[in-house]
Amino acid sequence: MDYVIQAAQLLLGISILVVLHELGHFVAAKAFKTKVESFYLFFNPWFSLFKKKIGDTEYGIGWLPLGGYVKIAGMIDESMDKEQMKQEPQPWEFRSKPTWQRLIIMLGGVIVNVITAFLIYAMILFVWGEKYIPAKNATYGVYCDSVALSIGFENGDKIIALDGKAIGEETTYGEITASILLDDIKNVTVERNGSDYQVSIPENFAETVISNKVTKGLFAEECPFMVDSVMTGMPAEKAGLLKGDEIIAINGNKISGLVHSLDYLSSENKEEVLLGIKRNGEEIQITVQPNDDGMIGVGRRTPLEYLEIETKKYGFFESIPAGFFKTGNVLKRYIDQFKLIFSKAGVKQLGGFGSISKLYGAVWNWQNFWEKTALISVMLAVMNLLPIPALDGGHVMFLTYEMITRRKPNEKIMEYAQVAGMLLLLTFMLYANGMDVVRAWFSN
Repeated sequence: MDYVIQAAQLLLGISILVVLHELGHFVAAKAFKTKVESFYLFFNPWFSLFKKKIGDTEYGIGWLPLGGYVKIAGMIDESMDKEQMKQEPQPWEFRSKPTWQRLIIMLGGVIVNVITAFLIYAMILFVWGEKYIPAKNATYGVYCDSVALSIGFENGDKIIALDGKAIGEETTYGEITASILLDDIKNVTVERNGSDYQVSIPENFAETVISNKVTKGLFAEECPFMVDSVMTGMPAEKAGLLKGDEIIAINGNKISGLVHSLDYLSSENKEEVLLGIKRNGEEIQITVQPNDDGMIGVGRRTPLEYLEIETKKYGFFESIPAGFFKTGNVLKRYIDQFKLIFSKAGVKQLGGFGSISKLYGAVWNWQNFWEKTALISVMLAVMNLLPIPALDGGHVMFLTYEMITRRKPNEKIMEYAQVAGMLLLLTFMLYANGMDVVRAWFSN
């Protein structure tokens, strides 16, 4: 059922974004009196699920959910309509329009993707506001991933500065992680047991993080593992655990708190566990045998119940500039990631539709749905601007050449480039989705 919910959210999100992207091309073309022959959601090789011609344009839904397209008359595109290109140019064709108009038509989809992200983010802030835990509120420090531990961080650390600059009052650990990976941070100052320590970030650390498949982040806000309830008939009750006990060690290993314990216990394979307990100021040890499901039967408070959550509310007019700045920040961060995506380690972690669907999660939550759809809209905008023939960026590249040299590129060269670009994109898509299949196969 989880996969169905993920797939349904991906299909809805992509459908919205594809229609709006192609609408950007469509509106720009119509504004310059350029004929649009087709407007399709999804591709329709051999047949369409639905089609209807209104005026000069055929509107339809294809059966292959890999995107969508508008076919603009007089343009070398994925349709490879060579017969039309052999005819004399007509005033309503793309090739007959001034270069600046053709450039706007080709940028129309990307522009709409960015505007869509901005509108979604603004409305999210207006409707739901913004909830976050600033790093300063993580009073119990953080639980560190093994990769962070390997370079000198310790569980319980509190990060207070990056390259000597104190972190902001509203900075979160998610933002700190992004800065470490993308902003070439060299030194991190942490507060540890009341003293300040320096942790040096090695070169190519971001690639190390990718190679080790760190998916949950380098740091997680920690809190005490306090037993809030003991379930009747479960191993914890039989072993003598009581409400109010604080678990401070597992099998002789000191833990930093709840997050650390959950990660530790998940690797224990239902074996007998020796728990270090603090009870009424004294430390005792209790042995517990998990049941067949690997559970001991205790309820506990979550980090969200221990840590102060900041909430920002936005009025309608306040949400507009806030949405603008959030879109700009997401756009910048996604562009920053390109140096990682196309690194040796990054290429190995590329994913296709399966990976993208996991962004949405297995629970249908509208706030999360719109946040992830806005993110994907930014991703589509950036990816479409890559100077690859068959993408909008490829057409922009040729149009820029034309504007500089004041002469059109050879149509044969553009046809060959279009074919090469389509083959490159197909290869990339097969690789990315193939990696999803391989990862799914070896995870089972």
